[in-house]
Amino acid sequence: MKHLICLFLLSIATSGFSQNTPGLKLWYDTPSGTTWENALPIGNGRLGAMVYGNVEKETIQLNEHTVWSGSPNRNDNPDALAALPQARQLIFDGKQKEAEDLANKSILTKKSHGQLFQPVGSLHLTFNGHETYTNYFRELDIERAVAKTTYTVGGVTYTREILTSFPDQVVAMQLTANKQGSLSFSASFSTPQTNAQIKATSKNELTISGTTSDHEGVKGMVKFKGIARIKVDGGSLSSNDSTILIKGANTATIYISIASNFNNYKDINGDEQARAATYLEKAYGKSYKAILSPHIAAYQKYFNRVTLDLGTTEAAKLPTDQRLKNFRTANDPQLVTLYYQYGRYLLISSSQPGGQPANLQGIWNHRMKPPWDSKYTININAQMNYWPAEKTNLSELHEPFLRMVKELSEAGQETARVMYGTRGWMAHHNTDIWRITGPIDGALWGMWVAGGGWTSQHLWEHYLYNGDKKFLASVYPILKGAATFYVDYLVEHPKYKWLVVTPGTSPENAPKAHGESSLDAGTTMDNQIAFDVFSTMIRAAEILKQDAAFIDTLKQMLSQLPPMHIGQYGQLQEWLEDIDDPKDNHRHISHLYGLFPSNQISAYRTPELFSAAKTTLIHRGDVSTGWSMGWKVNWWARMQDGNHAYQLIQNQLTPLGTNPGGGGTYNNLFDAHPPFQIDGNFGCTSGITEMLMQSADGAIHLLPALPDVWPTGSISGIRAQGGFEVVTMQWNGAKLTKVEIKSTLGGNLRLRVPNALQLSKGGALKNASGQNPNPFYFTESTPAPVISDKANVTALRLKETLLYDIPTQPGKVYTLIAQ
Repeated sequence: MKHLICLFLLSIATSGFSQNTPGLKLWYDTPSGTTWENALPIGNGRLGAMVYGNVEKETIQLNEHTVWSGSPNRNDNPDALAALPQARQLIFDGKQKEAEDLANKSILTKKSHGQLFQPVGSLHLTFNGHETYTNYFRELDIERAVAKTTYTVGGVTYTREILTSFPDQVVAMQLTANKQGSLSFSASFSTPQTNAQIKATSKNELTISGTTSDHEGVKGMVKFKGIARIKVDGGSLSSNDSTILIKGANTATIYISIASNFNNYKDINGDEQARAATYLEKAYGKSYKAILSPHIAAYQKYFNRVTLDLGTTEAAKLPTDQRLKNFRTANDPQLVTLYYQYGRYLLISSSQPGGQPANLQGIWNHRMKPPWDSKYTININAQMNYWPAEKTNLSELHEPFLRMVKELSEAGQETARVMYGTRGWMAHHNTDIWRITGPIDGALWGMWVAGGGWTSQHLWEHYLYNGDKKFLASVYPILKGAATFYVDYLVEHPKYKWLVVTPGTSPENAPKAHGESSLDAGTTMDNQIAFDVFSTMIRAAEILKQDAAFIDTLKQMLSQLPPMHIGQYGQLQEWLEDIDDPKDNHRHISHLYGLFPSNQISAYRTPELFSAAKTTLIHRGDVSTGWSMGWKVNWWARMQDGNHAYQLIQNQLTPLGTNPGGGGTYNNLFDAHPPFQIDGNFGCTSGITEMLMQSADGAIHLLPALPDVWPTGSISGIRAQGGFEVVTMQWNGAKLTKVEIKSTLGGNLRLRVPNALQLSKGGALKNASGQNPNPFYFTESTPAPVISDKANVTALRLKETLLYDIPTQPGKVYTLIAQ
């Protein structure tokens, strides 16, 4: 009876909101104006468009995922090998600044520092006489991946609807009016590309034909072609040199096709004109409605897998920009739901199998020289883009990133050999569509050698969630190559006798004690990544029964890596020396990689390191750049502090300019570093999932970091390691009321929960103890930390939990209810 009462109260609490209401829409009562960050993003992984929703002069800004400056190139510096011994000795001698100067002179690339992701252009629609309007409304429906604008002029209501079709690979836009013969407008293209031509053809088409720009000595050789063709019902259609005119139509449908000559990072011999024409011809024979339905179905195949309900309030009735402005002071849990699903929408829209990975701006950029070139920053940002992929049931969308890792492993073999004299492969902190792996920007940023090590862990993560041994076998050489690089690159520290990465860095942080140089030997993050690279390689080899002798070598070297250190303030040390500044608020907290996304720091297995990690988080503070706050949501979730994680969500969901010295969110809910970086969106979506479910520490932990503001709610469809899916999870009063979990692989299901559960048919659950026998939940033992004599390390008090073991069979669903 108690359980039935809880379910009844839950149904009352949540009956006002469901995923079928208009709640999953970004909507506004004003146009974007000239502000790009007000426009609404649509995309199909290959094509991206920003929809401004302006009335008299509408703009649709266009991107295609392979339109980058430059052409196939390498940027290794062969001078590095000769300079390497001296750089190492300078670091061991405590002369980090001199080592940095040497690296800038002799190790950093003397070629391209990376190419630019560039826009194709914009479609402009001009509606003369629409200067004065009423009843304005625009929206982005993230349940259907469709944007819409409506308004009224002279008693006529005009509607524009636009999508980027997944099946048909075009941008399709339908314009209608509720009075026959009322549609009159002109259409034209513009482009910031200097090597491009725009014209209207005899077929009443608008075209952009061009070649991307040269950059940093690399010739621009990506050819692109864009075609816009308009179909009208009624009225007339004509064109001049660069404009199409529509007069007196009942409806108009615009089809936009874009393609390039890019085949892969080594081959640009495709036919952009034929590709663009083929996409267009295939789609043009279809009505907008015939394009719309398959598009929605293809999108919802992914999107509908996960639902989240945190409740709703009156705040949800306001436009999105007003809700953002009010979020810090208003009770608006549904905005969190919207933001969570928006992150999944953006990943679906910017990362499709066979395409390019989501870059620093996903697939949306309007600048010829975007911030940081809109490349792939692989010392955090590109990885963060894919944190939601497995856990929010978008595993297939991980593929572009995993393929990039494969391509980096190919390109990075030459870099490892030429620059460092090692076997295997490596990458530095940044790459682009041409898969450069040399060090760029400056030694302070670029002398980080762990890009290959970290990105390779995504291959292992994909295996842990899906259990596909064929996949593991296919990527095994990549994992082995990453480990082999470390085998050859690690050297013995003359003082501590541990094997250390040197030169290495703790990304982008330059301590005063090192003369504000970032270069060092054995930084904590370097050690943690090497630990993961060796550990996962050992596990992969044992699963596949390969390379016994090599694994013996890795086990020996693994034992010689530096343990983590706890410093004088009780903090997790960022460097081997105890030089952390408790007033350091640097945006990168790279040494907490061991807490998340890795699992080397655990509440239950390493309580001292867990406590030190919290001290470090407190020292660094909350407000920072947008992506950094997104990472902090995940860290505080791992700390099992839901209220602090929610505070970071509040900080992130704050209009840009509100957080002194920090980032926030733009009106279209894009993350603001500033400027726009999409990683913060993806990081926060991951963090919200981590607040509700974690599976990295030997068990599936349900409601590990539930904040007080979400006492009642439900989530369905999220995934855990070992092939488990949370079919549904409901809670009330911060206690679980019902949980259904599907086992796709079978094996032991270990659950850590906040309250007592039983099987739905009344069966008791078995209490768990010891190591989880499920091999997907094996946890590598973290070495005991070295603790400063000055440190006062206090074990953190954790909420009481229960631990159950449930044997499962593949394909079966297990239902549990509150006792």
